[in-house]
Amino acid sequence: MTDIHEPEVRSYNMSRIRSKDTKPEMLVRRFLFKNGFRYRLHVKDLPGKPDIVLSKYKTVIFVNGCFWHHHKGCRYFVLPKTRTEWWLEKIKATSARDKSSEISLQILGWKVILVWECELKPANKINTLLNLISEIR
Repeated sequence: MTDIHEPEVRSYNMSRIRSKDTKPEMLVRRFLFKNGFRYRLHVKDLPGKPDIVLSKYKTVIFVNGCFWHHHKGCRYFVLPKTRTEWWLEKIKATSARDKSSEISLQILGWKVILVWECELKPANKINTLLNLISEIR
């Protein structure tokens, strides 16, 4: 099956996808700041450049998109019908990189917390954010 968009349109669409300051990430950051947590963002010295680094608590938080990081069993992860094999390889490489970063951080003594995009949907948002505070402390 071929792509429904011309290459230029597809390229433009893909260029609009952000890797930093995503809506789910901003939601978590605002909540943490409002609750007195101070953090650093995207620390390049740490494996995987965690989205949020809480040095005081030796904790890092990754806010993962369900599609890009292959949230298994999530209804928001739908494999594209075009270029399926290419997407599978890309997503598999991302998952392997995520796992490697998580292990490296744990070896360095950091607590790693993953927050999935679907956990921040309106139905789950409050529970997820409150649980996040208890996981940090």
